[in-house]
Amino acid sequence: MSDPSLLPATAAVRGLRTGTLSASELTDALLARIAAREPDLRAFAWHDPASARRAAARADATLRSGRPLGPLHGLAFGIKDVLDTADMPSQYGSPIWAGHRPRADAAAVAMARRAGAIAVGKTVTTEFATRYPGPTVNPRSPGHTPGGSSSGSAAGAAAGFFHASFGTQTAGSIIRPAAFCGAVGFKPSFGMLHRGGMKVMSESLDTIGVIAGSVGDCALFMGGLTGRDFGSPEARPDAAPRIGLCLGPTADQASPATLALLDRVGAAASKAGATVTALRLPSVMEGAMEAHPVVMNMESAQALAWELDQAPAQISAVLRERMDWARSQPPAMLDEARLAFVTARLAFADAVAPFDVLLTPSAPGEAPEGLDWTGDPAFNSLWTLLHVPCVTVPAGEGPKGLPLGVQVVTGFGQDRAALTWAEWVRAAATAA
Repeated sequence: MSDPSLLPATAAVRGLRTGTLSASELTDALLARIAAREPDLRAFAWHDPASARRAAARADATLRSGRPLGPLHGLAFGIKDVLDTADMPSQYGSPIWAGHRPRADAAAVAMARRAGAIAVGKTVTTEFATRYPGPTVNPRSPGHTPGGSSSGSAAGAAAGFFHASFGTQTAGSIIRPAAFCGAVGFKPSFGMLHRGGMKVMSESLDTIGVIAGSVGDCALFMGGLTGRDFGSPEARPDAAPRIGLCLGPTADQASPATLALLDRVGAAASKAGATVTALRLPSVMEGAMEAHPVVMNMESAQALAWELDQAPAQISAVLRERMDWARSQPPAMLDEARLAFVTARLAFADAVAPFDVLLTPSAPGEAPEGLDWTGDPAFNSLWTLLHVPCVTVPAGEGPKGLPLGVQVVTGFGQDRAALTWAEWVRAAATAA
């Protein structure tokens, strides 16, 4: 292929390991793509091409020396700017932390570099990974939001700026922006990727994941980061899945286009051999959903204790208002909300047991117009609080021609299965 930046990671890594493709060639091609689109897309909070080229040269030298290569040798990755980096500013989407230079990389970033991946920059996040937006636009339509809070990671992945990028999710901040931008987003089981060196907001919810161009690329990166086997999702399973079609407690918020998409994908999966059954979740899920903002905001108010005390004027009005509310609530409210989460997790394990995977919307609809709001996490918060893995894959377009995704969900710890069935569903929807 004349332009190596078009190669998915699963293909590029083979050439990088055999020497038919150099890390420098690949990095230069990606940097050229970034240079062409970044002035309009604004996916990066920090981008240093010279540093990326130096890392690529070191990767090529490692190959020539015959030393062992990491599983992500020569591949490019982006880093959401709530994860610390020793060689780039870590500003958390807030003016309070402008120019902040940590001494060490976050654990996830260190694992990526150890595996041989090359950092090409820090991607834009909303303020402290909450809702106040950054400057990134949707790569399919600059007048629409890319979603958030992993705005730059999703937009950059969809634009082919890197092979994968870190995102984080407290409500819907991996799945929703990936769906809005037409990328693949993977939120693994809670705790799969270590949060050391992350600007954590909610101890009970924050989860690190990846956004990439394909399900296979997500599996490759997760395997390289953790040493675990996330499978080869492109390899078709021997049998079709048992699918639970599930709109969840926020069904009334799905747009007509999203409802039609879910029906179409469900029919395509059935045609491809799957057993598709409508699933209504236990009523305790509604209580857990009501508890989600309580936990998120009350834990975030604890996380931002220093900023609220020392620099309140530099916190956005919308975030300050939510933090003021959270600090005014009795601690017992947080205890009760956390208990609602535990109750829901126990009930979900039984509800999902008859199925291999659940099929549900990734978002209420296509990306909203304007950049002042990153969209509603109505179809994400439940899976986040349940701590279960979920994957969004592109599956269609909305009435304005913007991407629509469908989301697959499995039980806790079934991350490999989530990726396998996500690719199966994507292929079935594409073939229909």
